[in-house]
Order: sequence, then C-alpha cells, then structure tokens
Amino acid sequence: MGLKSSFDSDLAKEQKLAVLLDAYYAKHLKNYDFKRVKNRKEQFQGVDVNFIHKISSNKFHIDEKAQLDYINEDLPTFAFEICYYKNEIEKEGWFFDIKKKTDFYALITAIYNDGGTLFSTCKITLVNRARLQDILIKRGLDKTNLRNHYNQNFQGKICVNELDCRKEGYLFLSKKNKAERPLNLILKLDWLLELGVAKRLV
Repeated sequence: MGLKSSFDSDLAKEQKLAVLLDAYYAKHLKNYDFKRVKNRKEQFQGVDVNFIHKISSNKFHIDEKAQLDYINEDLPTFAFEICYYKNEIEKEGWFFDIKKKTDFYALITAIYNDGGTLFSTCKITLVNRARLQDILIKRGLDKTNLRNHYNQNFQGKICVNELDCRKEGYLFLSKKNKAERPLNLILKLDWLLELGVAKRLV
C-alpha cells in the first residue's frame, strides 16, 4: 500500500509539472512542435517528449529529469545515474545506456509551488546528451572507468581526478539510504552551461 501510494503521489506530481513544462516549451521553443510520449515502451527508451523543428522537420527525443524530491529548493547540481543494483544484480544507469534514444535531457530544477497543489515556476536546462558524454569520455570518464569507482564498502561523495570537485562535479554513492544503491555522477549546472553542452531555457 505504501509503495502504491508513493507511486501515485509521484505520478500526480509529474502530471502537474508537465502542465507547467508544456507552457514553457510553447513560449520559449516557438520554432518547434512538441508532443508528449504516452507509449510506455518509448518512455522506457528515454523519451518523454518529441520536438520537431517546424522548418527542417528534424526530430529530437527529450528525456525529462525532474528534482521532485526537492520542491521549493534550488540546487546547483544534477545527478546522472551511472549504475544501480536490482535483485543484487548490477544494472546500467540511464546516462550511458545505449538502449536509450535520448538526444537531450530537460533537467527540471528549482521547482516551486504556489502554496497549494500546483507548481508555479521551475528552471529548465536542456543538455545535449552525446556532447556531454563525449567531453567526459575525452577526460577519461567513460562508463567503465566511472563504474570502477563502485566500492561496496564506501558511502557518499567521491572526488575524482578528472573533475574539479568544487566547480565541476563528483561521484556520489548511496548505499545506506537507497535500496538500489545507485552510483551517480553529480555535475554542476553552471559548468554544463560554460561547456556549451547545455542551455537554460527558463
């Protein structure tokens, strides 16, 4: 019952947030038509919204990642999932998963409500997935090297030589407070903007 309630609550939040996001997309991406994906298979492939350029007809797959656990907070970082455990088997996280069709991540942060049940504002940072992966790989942070940091006896923040821990990012291992024990790459949003792999939509 508890799990179902939590799932229902998260789904309700996502649906309410989608209304706000669609309004922002319509206002700030006027050169694109967009359509929300309802097919579960395509959603599992990392596609929440499809954007189609009105002139070229080029299509882009967008995966929305929202900090819904941090309502009314403006965090300077975002977590990119590298790997996790399910039924004691290590699984690949969504960031390097080649089965995902994602072209861009829409990172939704600074989500605020109006004091009631609706969301009033948020920040949207669009990140080019392939360009970000390419920069990290060139620094020596490919999927294999990142997963090598998965230490069964470690919990918390892991600074790596390839990143400035204070200005760029770090790894974070959650073993005690999350059943999936995920290893996440925590990256500074300002750094992504400086790199040119991200753009602040709003």
